Amino acid sequence: MTQQLDPSLDQRLLEHRRIWDEKPTLRAIYADFHRRLEKACPPGPLLDIGGGSAHFKDYRPEVTSLDILPFPGIDIVADAHEMPVPDNHFAGIVMIDVLHHLQRPMDFLREARRVLRPGGRLAMIEPGMSAMARHFYANFHQEPVDMTADPFAEGVKQSGDDPFDSNQAIPTLMFAKPEARARIEATIPGLSVSKLEWLSLLAYPLSGGFKRWSAWPAGLVPATLAVENAVLPLLGSLAAFRLMVVVEKNA
Repeated sequence: MTQQLDPSLDQRLLEHRRIWDEKPTLRAIYADFHRRLEKACPPGPLLDIGGGSAHFKDYRPEVTSLDILPFPGIDIVADAHEMPVPDNHFAGIVMIDVLHHLQRPMDFLREARRVLRPGGRLAMIEPGMSAMARHFYANFHQEPVDMTADPFAEGVKQSGDDPFDSNQAIPTLMFAKPEARARIEATIPGLSVSKLEWLSLLAYPLSGGFKRWSAWPAGLVPATLAVENAVLPLLGSLAAFRLMVVVEKNA
């Protein structure tokens, strides 16, 4: 059932929630994302950063959700670079499509290290610039792709001041190559990149994401994802649309 929401809230979040409520294909795909992220984190309190329209709470109601914009289901309205959260508090942090919106991704990783318990993990799913996906994102998606950006540059904003501003290339530039992952670990002692996985070949782009259209029925999502999982080890870096990254705070 569609929620009755305050029309004074950010109109983009209201539209996201309407689409979420109306698109079973989108919900089926994100259910797989939610399971993957939760499984990647150890047991204990979980923080959902960039909660947006609070769809992660549909999967795990007890999660603490943080976003810079207020919305029903968001527990903490704050900037992810400076979270009003105690040190060593959360066992896990989960994010979907958040890192590429952040102005200072390296500062955010430092803040994530602060609020995670020793052995805690940050698990995120982001746009991934495989050869096929990069062409799609650059030519058919409303958010920009700048592969010349340097996400490690200190004092340089990686996106604009609006929370929806972004550079979809940032996660790939930060994590796809071994030398980039090594740079993160050298720059932020106590963090290690424990997992990098390519996701999403067909079902996600054909779902239309948070657009009103969908070219893929919800009933085909489980079988499609099973096939994708079988072929992703071979085709992921060439054709996948997503990256899943897990960063661990060393004990």
